[in-house]
Amino acid sequence: MVSVRSGVGGEASYDILIGRGLLAELPALLATHCPSSTYVVISDSHVAPRYGESVVAGLRQAGHTTLLLTFPAGEWNKTRETWSALSDRLVDAHVDRGGVVIALGGGVVGDLAGFVAATYLRGIRYVQVPTSLLAMLDSSIGGKTGVDLPQGKNLLGAFHQPRVVVADLETLRTLPAPQFAAGMAEAIKHGVIADAEYFAGLERDHGRLVERDAGALEQMVKRSVEIKAEVVAMDEREAGRRAILNFGHTIGHAIESTSGYGVLHGEAVAIGMAFEARLAERAGIAEAGTAKRIAQVLTRFSLSLELPDTPVDVLIDAMRHDKKAQDGELRLALPNRIGSMEIAAQRGWSVPVAESLMREILTSPP
Repeated sequence: MVSVRSGVGGEASYDILIGRGLLAELPALLATHCPSSTYVVISDSHVAPRYGESVVAGLRQAGHTTLLLTFPAGEWNKTRETWSALSDRLVDAHVDRGGVVIALGGGVVGDLAGFVAATYLRGIRYVQVPTSLLAMLDSSIGGKTGVDLPQGKNLLGAFHQPRVVVADLETLRTLPAPQFAAGMAEAIKHGVIADAEYFAGLERDHGRLVERDAGALEQMVKRSVEIKAEVVAMDEREAGRRAILNFGHTIGHAIESTSGYGVLHGEAVAIGMAFEARLAERAGIAEAGTAKRIAQVLTRFSLSLELPDTPVDVLIDAMRHDKKAQDGELRLALPNRIGSMEIAAQRGWSVPVAESLMREILTSPP
């Protein structure tokens, strides 16, 4: 087992545990990192039958009062209504401030369960147990929780750090190929924003990763976790450098919301990175060839770079509702080369982009 420390500071710091067979060790790990007499496992309809029942059985066998709550799988269920229903279940079960929420599943489960924990009784402890690649190396780390609104993604939420993240790599063995590819999009993003050598390794080792080679997977997850943890540690509440993690997300979130979340988050981010890298080159921010190199590695992991059949005006309107927009101005995190991000004078790590340039990029051929 490998442990990476997320050094946010004080009680907000926590360990990220990466290894194989960790779900079976969960009762012992929780006894060390987040002890409680009562655990509430929140999962979705896909993950709960596969892992939830055994996790609950293990915790009950260890003597803990344990409740399993589930909701229908899918980003379109990450809503105020689902949050409300789950919160009501905690009230009905008389869960007190000593209770702990366990988010067992992918990014949607982590965001939603974390938001329940952040708001129930004004905040109780929670643990992230990611079962998807995207959740393991990105969304489970950093304390962002929330739900979507019809107007856009993650418009209601809170920063609420977990007490520990437990990533069992064995869950990746049965992860469907599209979900695996979606997770690789976030790994590629980490290389673009912070580590050119890591990006080159993803280019070099894509065959082993696609085959889910155990050694390559562990090394990749560990490095992505380190990058995410390092960025978050410097900027817990996204007031500065943490904005670089949004590369690909302005266009990506617009694709997600306008498609009714019919496109996976990682798939949308992959398209977003391809177009935003082209925009960065067209604006004279990124070195020539940056966009081509990003596009090539994305396609090696079977990620489409084609925009959905959505009118450009609809996409741009969705971007105006993005939480990174300010005073109606589109703002993007853009690379200047692989491994380095642009910082705008007096504007920080989100670069203002003219709507005309965005429109040109979205309507021009690759």
